[in-house]
Amino acid sequence: MVEPFFHGFILALGLILPLGVQNVFVFNQGAMQPRFIKALPVVITAALCDTLLILVSVLGVSLLILSSIWIKTILIGGGIVFLLYMGWTTWNSKPSMDREEVAKKFPLKKQVLFAASVSLLNPHAILDTIGVIGTSSLSYQGEEKVIFTVSCILVSWIWFVGLALMGRLSGKLDKSGRFMLVLNKISAVVMWGAAVYLVLSLF
Repeated sequence: MVEPFFHGFILALGLILPLGVQNVFVFNQGAMQPRFIKALPVVITAALCDTLLILVSVLGVSLLILSSIWIKTILIGGGIVFLLYMGWTTWNSKPSMDREEVAKKFPLKKQVLFAASVSLLNPHAILDTIGVIGTSSLSYQGEEKVIFTVSCILVSWIWFVGLALMGRLSGKLDKSGRFMLVLNKISAVVMWGAAVYLVLSLF
């Protein structure tokens, strides 16, 4: 029972680690919101969306998507447009150090909708989850599959809570906002790189 747990944990951690729009948004909200509790809607939404994607991939929907060239092409095409747009938006965003202003700019509804969109409308992340976690889960049956799935889900919840806390700490230490500005530039380049990777995967 230990093997499926650690397999799922390491696999999910490897997928969630790379810098992307979802991670940057959660980190930014942790850094910019006036109180940590204000960033929790983003954390919970991102974790719930990841949980949904993991469950869908483990339950076999992944095989349907990967076997359909049309669905895969639509996902990849949408992913290219999404990543190019989010990269451009992130590159041009200027972090505000006024936390009350950030709280007004990102009320609860907007936080939840944005977190859901960067989690569920990023086909690069969807294909990674489906292609890696979905296919890896085929190695297990019954209780072992449940342990593997729970382990993958656990990583998402721990990661997003930790990411928001790291953002909170960074926001307290970086009063000038320079670190957040550099982070946005780097994440934008990563998103454009991911878009290029998706373009190459079409050929």
